[in-house]
Amino acid sequence: MTTSSAEPAAEPEQLLLHFDHRMADGREDYLVTPSNQTAVAMVDRWPDWPDQVIALSGPAGCGKTHLSRVWCKKAKASLIEARTLGEANIGQLLQQPAIVVENMHELTGTGEAALFHLINGMREQGGYLLLTGIGLPGYWPAQLPDLSSRIKALHFVEIAPPDDGLLGAVLVKLFDDRQLNVSLDVVNYLTPRIERSTDAARTIVAAIDEAAMVQKRRITLPFVRDILETSYGHDQSS
Repeated sequence: MTTSSAEPAAEPEQLLLHFDHRMADGREDYLVTPSNQTAVAMVDRWPDWPDQVIALSGPAGCGKTHLSRVWCKKAKASLIEARTLGEANIGQLLQQPAIVVENMHELTGTGEAALFHLINGMREQGGYLLLTGIGLPGYWPAQLPDLSSRIKALHFVEIAPPDDGLLGAVLVKLFDDRQLNVSLDVVNYLTPRIERSTDAARTIVAAIDEAAMVQKRRITLPFVRDILETSYGHDQSS
């Protein structure tokens, strides 16, 4: 149900005031809520990890990449995409104290043997390896039986899709980053009507900002309703 402009809902405002923050690369705030607090705690406790190799899983747009960058900075880790893994770059990677392999769901057949050696090598030399990807690790592509068993046995943490509190806080921050004065009514309206991901929040905020500049209009609830209808191709007012 849409909140009236005369009586702004108190609960979202209270939620927005109680989020912790994590700095990513000294620029962006990482908002901590129940949907990601286990993953944030994992980054915070490094190097006191339960294993040298950790998997971080979750849906697209949940903040895996953002959090892996936080850990990269903290652990002075190198970062590589799973689809680019190959035997040719394993020797160089094993010289690093910590590594992030991102988008494990895009691992190719040619990278499987390389990843197997990377997991073993990092453990042998006392290094740390963070693997990130969409979905649970057991569903990441791994045809080699030895690699598959190692991935399925990994200690992993999962980030859930953003809850209403986190998604609302992200919207507030994104509008604030663009120096846009937006009421909580607008945030409350958008939160249940967009895809539950930070990427979707960025997309809609950018669309609203651009449309407001082009049309020279204030960002009001009726204006946002129009933008949502245009962006999604159907009526979002219900």
